[in-house]
Amino acid sequence: MEDLDGPRYGPASGGTPRRLVLLCHGLGADGHDLIDLAPTWAHALPDAAFVAPDAPYPCDMAPSGRQWFSVADRSPARMEAGVRRAAAVLDRFIDAELARLSLPAPAYALMGFSQGAMTVLFAGLRRTSAPRAILAFSGALIAPEKLVAELANRAPVLLVHGEADEVVPVSRSRDAAVTLRAAGIAVEETYSGRLGHGIDDAGLTAGALFLQRGFAEGG
Repeated sequence: MEDLDGPRYGPASGGTPRRLVLLCHGLGADGHDLIDLAPTWAHALPDAAFVAPDAPYPCDMAPSGRQWFSVADRSPARMEAGVRRAAAVLDRFIDAELARLSLPAPAYALMGFSQGAMTVLFAGLRRTSAPRAILAFSGALIAPEKLVAELANRAPVLLVHGEADEVVPVSRSRDAAVTLRAAGIAVEETYSGRLGHGIDDAGLTAGALFLQRGFAEGG
């Protein structure tokens, strides 16, 4: 069994954490790649603890960094098998972090970038205890044809993508939005015209507002 760990931040308030936000990095990176988002979003969520786990496997396409699953074979079957395995690992980590912080089961949100976005979309919508929000930056929906049959919750989803993305085409987020809405999931979309494979200020602002709303609904 793979055990995750990674850098942590907050709560910025200095008090007891009341919420948890997990940040899942992309292919070939590690948790330090995303934990720097935490101080920015902590302005909106001062009582939140942030954690950016390192993905469970060494990247097989680079001399360093981590991966949630291999993309050496990008056939749909191999991608689905990989993300299912990653989702199971992430599931255990979410539960362990909530227990470690003495937080109730629904007091969390998921964010991912690129391969991390693919992982949180897949895992988050299949968890019995729904996240307050799922934020997918420059990602895609893997195995969309199986979503309805396997859907365990309808957590709200924010899709953020650069229209000039040369790694994961923006069409992957647009297609995901169609599939998610057809499954009855509330979706918001933010697209940046000149942005490539990255996160800009518009995405950061959209993410902060989405997290605020997600945690505000239901207390």
